[in-house]
Order: sequence, then C-alpha cells, then structure tokens
Amino acid sequence: MLLRIGSLTLTGNVLLAPMAGYCHLPFRLLVRKCGGAALAFTDLLNAEGVVRETCHTLRLAQTCAEDYPLAMQLVGADPRRMAEAAKWAVDHGAAVVDINMGCPAPKIVRLGQGARLLCDTDLAVRIAAEVVRTVPHTPVTVKMRLGWDDGHIVAPELARRMEQEGVAAVTVHGRTAAMKFGGTCRLEGIAAVVEAVRGIPVIGNGDIRTPEDARRMIERTGCAGVMVGRAALGAPWLLRHIDAFLRDGTLLPQPALEEKCRLMREHFENACRLRGEEWAVREFRQRITWYGKHLGP
Repeated sequence: MLLRIGSLTLTGNVLLAPMAGYCHLPFRLLVRKCGGAALAFTDLLNAEGVVRETCHTLRLAQTCAEDYPLAMQLVGADPRRMAEAAKWAVDHGAAVVDINMGCPAPKIVRLGQGARLLCDTDLAVRIAAEVVRTVPHTPVTVKMRLGWDDGHIVAPELARRMEQEGVAAVTVHGRTAAMKFGGTCRLEGIAAVVEAVRGIPVIGNGDIRTPEDARRMIERTGCAGVMVGRAALGAPWLLRHIDAFLRDGTLLPQPALEEKCRLMREHFENACRLRGEEWAVREFRQRITWYGKHLGP
C-alpha cells in the first residue's frame, strides 16, 4: 500500500493528522514507535511565527531524526510570508510542506486563514503557487474541507486548480467549516474531489475510528490513503491496526493492558524529556482521560 506524494514515496497510506494542540513531538514519536504511520504532521505553524522564529512556534516545530518523514503544516493568508515559512520548514527538516485550508477555529478564520481561504479560492491558489515555486524540490500538499458551508462547496474545483499549480496531494476532511466536528463525514464529498483531480493522490480524513472505517472510506471514495486524527489521541496503536487491515485484512488484537500502560508511561517520559516535567504533567491531566477510555476490557 505504497503512497507517492511528489518525489516522496511513503511506506504505507495511513497518515497521522495535524491536530492543533495535540500533535507535538512526544506524541508523534510514540505513534511512530507503535507503527503504521507512513507520514506524520506537526501542529499547525503560523507562518509569521515561523519567519520570526518565535519561541512558541519553534516548540511546535520541534523534531528529531526519528521523526521522519515529517510534514510541517503552515497556516497563513499572505502568499509571500507563507513561501518564506515554507523555505524555513524545508531548511529545518520538513519532507513535505502542507498548507492548512481547513482549520475552522475562530482565532484562525477571523484572520482570513485556515478554512476561511475556502471563501477566497483565488487567494488560496496564489498561496499554493507561491509556496510550490519557492520550494520546488519538496512536495507541497494542501489540507482542506469540502467548503465553508453547504452553500459554498468548493473542494473539487479547488483541488483541481491546486493540482494545476503543482500541489502534490490534497487531504480532504469530509465536512464543511460550518460543521466544525459535528455531524458525520461526507464520503460523497471526498469522492467528488477524487473525481476532480487528474493524477495526484487524495487523502481522506474524518470519522476514522476503526480499521473498518478506513477501508470503508477508501472503497466508497477511491481515495489513495487515509489520515487519522482524534481517534489516535487515546489509542496511539490505532494507525498500526489500520495499516495491517488495509494491507491484507488482518485485524490485530487490542494491546494488552500492560502494553497500554507501558505506552502511557513512554508518552509521559517523552514529554518530560522533550518539554520538561511541568509541561508533561499539565499535558497528562487531559491525556490520561483519553487513555482511560481504552483501558477497559
């Protein structure tokens, strides 16, 4: 189940999503050790913060040799600044540069960034074109939603235009920005994007909680791969299970309680080592509840 994104050939077609506030280096390393993640993404990186190298942005962009291949996801609305940030990302270890056009968070969209770019597709295309021009030897991808709302479904046409500008792949979350994380993922919307592009891979995203969900998405949409997000936060082994099922139909057993506890400890130790004990304790006040949902029989 190899997946090719531009010049980069991945070992599988299961990707770990960029999740604002959660997809930091300690967690990415844990998921990678569990197996199954062919590509992982950083938290979204503000282009202005990247160019200025603010402390907060540098923490979000933290990586290491074991964290490869890595896609750095950029958010912004200024083509020039986004291009500068893309160059910085490549210079600091990014195997892929991803452009966020799907985040519906109010603090992002009120700046004209993230999902708000779906309301100005000409600007969205200009941003992608400038980034592709600036990092010609690195694959550039775009993560988008179906549109701003049901009255403005733009993903098929936007993906087609992105491909024309040299974007190497698009990821589509099968919801509109107005839906945020409510309702259900619209597989027919992802399928429409697959139909619209000529040759680049389309990655499906949304409501993938089990290996069966992943296979259903691929079968019903024709997408080349899947991106797993929130469901992995309390079950970092989920990508390994999805990858095995997509390859040959194997349904792996749930990890034993001892392994789950070991992974929790390793996550905490990663956090202490890479971010400090105080940050790790704050992080685990929330994470422990998510892990707890998977500790029962």
